[in-house]
Amino acid sequence: MYFHLKKIIFIPLAYSFFCLAGCQTNFSDADLEREELVTNRSSMGAGELLQTDANRVATIAMRNNLHGLYILLEKLYKRNPREWRKTSNSLENARKLVFDAIENDLSFPGLNNKKSIDALYISMDPDFTGDRAGAFIYGLATMIIIAHGDHTKFYISDVVNAQYIYNAARNVEIAQWILMQRKDANNQPLLISNEISKKGYNLTFAIELAKISGRLDLVSEMLDERFRRVGTNYVHNLLFLTFLPVQ
Repeated sequence: MYFHLKKIIFIPLAYSFFCLAGCQTNFSDADLEREELVTNRSSMGAGELLQTDANRVATIAMRNNLHGLYILLEKLYKRNPREWRKTSNSLENARKLVFDAIENDLSFPGLNNKKSIDALYISMDPDFTGDRAGAFIYGLATMIIIAHGDHTKFYISDVVNAQYIYNAARNVEIAQWILMQRKDANNQPLLISNEISKKGYNLTFAIELAKISGRLDLVSEMLDERFRRVGTNYVHNLLFLTFLPVQ
């Protein structure tokens, strides 16, 4: 019975390993990271050997959150074309400008070197004359990255504050509310996003931002539980004189 169970477990694991190995490309590290963020696909790398399960979950959640923000950026640009025209001669160049600013920790035009929460405040100020859509996504992305200790990938040596990630989740919800409610002097939305009208419903932005805040909550709870369980598991084993497993 034991032998058959090992075979059943080993076969899918081995199959998964070879499938992942077959996905390797000749991209450089920078190309791979860009590919992961833009396409939401990741390839297996040696760095995963330095990741715990919690590290891996946090890394995947970060990748998915940034990918979700890039989806929203394109939708914002398509619904508000005047915004990307403030910085670029094409939508694709405008997207690349935002991506490069986030990926390379650069400042974004019109924000006076502000990022994170400060960038969000500026982006939704009615008097802001810069690329509002790009600044909004840039502010959200840098806020989430900063909440994770300025990391987008996580390893054993990294220390992440669960409270900061929880706070980031709440900030995403606040940003969503501001996006829906903030209007200019002519009572028009600063950015056209969600739509509820006689024509129908378009809640793409609310849904995607809700996914992001949900992932942040999951990572926050997972990190908090991980540290709590380390202590309680040790106490349980000590109380019942149970040796800790070594394999």
